[in-house]
Amino acid sequence: MADTAALNAVRRVPTPVNEPIKSYAPGSPERTELKARLASMAKEHVDIPLIIGGQEVRTGKTAKSVMPFNHKHVLATWHQAEPKHIKQAIAAAMKARKEWSSWPWEDRAAVLLKAAELLATSHRATINASTMLGQAKTVFQSEIDAACELVDFWRFNVGYAQELYEEQPINSTGIWNQLEYRPLEGFVYAVSPFNFTAIGGNLCTTPVLMGGVSIWKPASSAMLSAYYVMKVLQEAGMPPGVVNFLPGNAGMITDGLLDSADLGGIHFTGSTEVFQSMWKKVGENIAKYKSYPRLVGETGGKDFIVAHPSADVDAFAVAIVRGGFEYQGQKCSAASRIYVPQSLWPAVKERCVAMMKEIKMGDPRDFRNFVSAVIDKRAFDKISSYIADAKKTAKIIAGGKCDDSKGYFIEPTLVETKKADYRLMCEEIFGPVVTVYVYPDNKWKDTLTTIDKTSPYALTGAVFSQDRGALREASSALRNAAGNFYINDKPTGAVVGQQPFGGARASGTDDKAGSKLNLIRWVNTRTIKETFTPPRDYKYPFMAAE
Repeated sequence: MADTAALNAVRRVPTPVNEPIKSYAPGSPERTELKARLASMAKEHVDIPLIIGGQEVRTGKTAKSVMPFNHKHVLATWHQAEPKHIKQAIAAAMKARKEWSSWPWEDRAAVLLKAAELLATSHRATINASTMLGQAKTVFQSEIDAACELVDFWRFNVGYAQELYEEQPINSTGIWNQLEYRPLEGFVYAVSPFNFTAIGGNLCTTPVLMGGVSIWKPASSAMLSAYYVMKVLQEAGMPPGVVNFLPGNAGMITDGLLDSADLGGIHFTGSTEVFQSMWKKVGENIAKYKSYPRLVGETGGKDFIVAHPSADVDAFAVAIVRGGFEYQGQKCSAASRIYVPQSLWPAVKERCVAMMKEIKMGDPRDFRNFVSAVIDKRAFDKISSYIADAKKTAKIIAGGKCDDSKGYFIEPTLVETKKADYRLMCEEIFGPVVTVYVYPDNKWKDTLTTIDKTSPYALTGAVFSQDRGALREASSALRNAAGNFYINDKPTGAVVGQQPFGGARASGTDDKAGSKLNLIRWVNTRTIKETFTPPRDYKYPFMAAE
């Protein structure tokens, strides 16, 4: 490609805007199209390969993708990587990097902008259907994630890249100073979770936008939607080897990739335990790497909502139900621990229970359902064990039924505890279980201290109050307790370009997905100073004779 002429122009990418959320109301064209795709996809059985250097690889060692709400229904068979494929993926990525990193950044951006348009139009129904069937999301939860958020990531990251590249140092007379934003010299290992299709598409492409290459290991329980995201990238013109799709055993793949001297970074979303184990492994291997790997991770949460006695009861109750139970509580931002003043608890409880009685649970293809099944057997067993413990040691206010005979169904469950340090107030559950602690009205400030100290996590949190002074107190006392802090709103639903997402403490490195801060992690900067009239004498004026 050395003979390819550069475009002599200062190009500006399209100004990013958030993708509008479609309504899927009865009679709407998007509803008709999605219903048809759901029906056709349910009849398909997709054979999902590895994709290494643009080539499909089928190993014969396979696993199944099933509907969580009907676990006997197999949607896809996916092939698992073997150790040799890890080496092949590294080789393919490093080969692709040589050319990809030399492209003008606008040409790299064009690939993601096209992917965004494909996803927003012709591929929207497929991505949504695969997310609904494979991850048990309702149409709304899928639309805001798999369609809108991923489109937003691809559009806004391009806009942020332009801003970053335009940041240049000042110059002095006869000198031109420049900053070059170079991609990391190694590959980035992208590890994505099951709960957000958009996260997978973002983790593997953000380093790529900046000129890097990635090896993407999607979650085994979200393989179908991840495969279709990869197909969108290919159709958009992503060159072979720039993004490599590597399903398989997480431990084996991680050990193989982290053992490579070419590891440039890790872009991770998942459990705190796994991320910490990766960090430890990188530390053990630090002397063998060609450069210090960048570690970017968003991990767990034990997210809170606290109400001041002045809080609006209806708004607070809706935040509990939506924030705690949407997508079966399987959001890292989901409300899990609630602090309610004694004076408001009777009304809040009544309002929450009334809404929970109305909630319908079942197959997401029935658009009347508010929730569906949790992701798999392992999640079902863990969550149901917490509920069983709550029945013995706390009080179940509503819900509590668990049934995995057909799908992994767990009712939205509201628990009341008398202990602020009860395990359901402290431990991450990742399911539709919300625990309430009722505090005396005159213990507002003490309760804020309790919230800050109760959990090692610091991802999201919310406060409800009509008293501005109380809001200021909460914002100050909980300054380090949440990376995304919400005032009079639920702690879920961050939008790219509006609420950059990420937390600190045990919740991650707080590198804010959906912001320029994240892009900075995937580049090394080179300072270039060009002097047009360099000095020709070593002597300085102060050295002249007296």
